[in-house]
Amino acid sequence: MTNPLIAERDAFAARHPETAFVRQDRRWGVIDTGSADSETDRPALLLLPGTLGRGDVFFKQIKGLAPEIRVLAVSYPASGKLARWIDDLAALIDAQGVKRVAVLGTSLGGYIAQMFAALRPALVSHLFAANTLPSVAELDQRKPFSLDLWHAPISELRDGFGDTLRLWRASHPDDADLIDLLFAELNGRIPEPELRARMDVLKGADELPPCPLPPAGITVIDAADDPLIPPEWRARVRHQQNAGATFRFQTGGHFPYLARPALYTAVIRNRLGLAPLPAEWGAGPDHTA
Repeated sequence: MTNPLIAERDAFAARHPETAFVRQDRRWGVIDTGSADSETDRPALLLLPGTLGRGDVFFKQIKGLAPEIRVLAVSYPASGKLARWIDDLAALIDAQGVKRVAVLGTSLGGYIAQMFAALRPALVSHLFAANTLPSVAELDQRKPFSLDLWHAPISELRDGFGDTLRLWRASHPDDADLIDLLFAELNGRIPEPELRARMDVLKGADELPPCPLPPAGITVIDAADDPLIPPEWRARVRHQQNAGATFRFQTGGHFPYLARPALYTAVIRNRLGLAPLPAEWGAGPDHTA
């Protein structure tokens, strides 16, 4: 039986293939909905996926936002440390002819986004820290990050994520299509070297410095049923970032951008000044839906 979510993602990927951005020996995949020559005045949004996604994992947001926003979505290279990746992203933005971007990162991407905004604030118009972590200090105590990421069998690394996905499937059977999409990413659509590099970048990252952006320029997104980000980590992200607005999905797990895409995209549009929030989010700076 065809998985409609995978079919939609694959159709999007066929229409929007990645181009390569290479810096030194690191090859990034890039989906760019704009033009460096003619559309640099449009608001720009840089999308940074988590460990289990390529740039096209944001296909629902890209389709919803592209008419109004120039979107850059990236897939990560197979080597490098976080400091090099931050430099690469700054070079990528410059190469695409963009002066400033809103940056949305989820999970691994959320940590990168927080670091990018802290170290390169002049390039960032807005930070979205989504379903992410406040620190890497305890990461090496949790599987699969506690393993030797470059030498452990890839099956063991994949099982570290797969066990969580299987538990999620058991508790959220309605999310079966989404979980199958994530298993496809985990089991080979993200090549082994890239998967190892993503994990190594996060495990070996420095702690986050304070973000100099004003609260109005920061948004935190999380989910009450996220199986990967514990409640205390969510609370610490909110406290550390001192965001002007926070959004909590009651359901959506670690991937609300796929599980509840319309409401997720509405958050982005609202925080970038493009539209009012839908009524489902309620009023006040701390929103729940």
